[in-house]
Amino acid sequence: MPSERPWLRLMDILDNARSVLAYTEGMTYAQYLTNPLVRDGSERCLARISEAAVKLGSFAPDLLPNHDWTGIRGIGNLLRHDYDKLNIDKIWQIIEFKLQPLIIDIEVAMRANGIPEE
Repeated sequence: MPSERPWLRLMDILDNARSVLAYTEGMTYAQYLTNPLVRDGSERCLARISEAAVKLGSFAPDLLPNHDWTGIRGIGNLLRHDYDKLNIDKIWQIIEFKLQPLIIDIEVAMRANGIPEE
């Protein structure tokens, strides 16, 4: 069942995506690989993003169709249940190339709908 508070779930995604980028700011892939604290924190935030996406149901893809919501939802299952099969390269690619565009699109959608970020 979709969330009754979809904008709050989008804010959860926004907050966690920003946290991941803050944790990894200025890091190279090699530094990320050798920092288990940052990796664990980033993965936990990605799991929260995934769970919020699940709770959004069709609201997210309807509002922001340019993002892979199936993949966003699916990464949570991988992090929770198949962590031993986790591809760290894929996580890094998400951090490097997927989060910032998602942040921007959520911010634009929130402004367009008069939703404050706090």
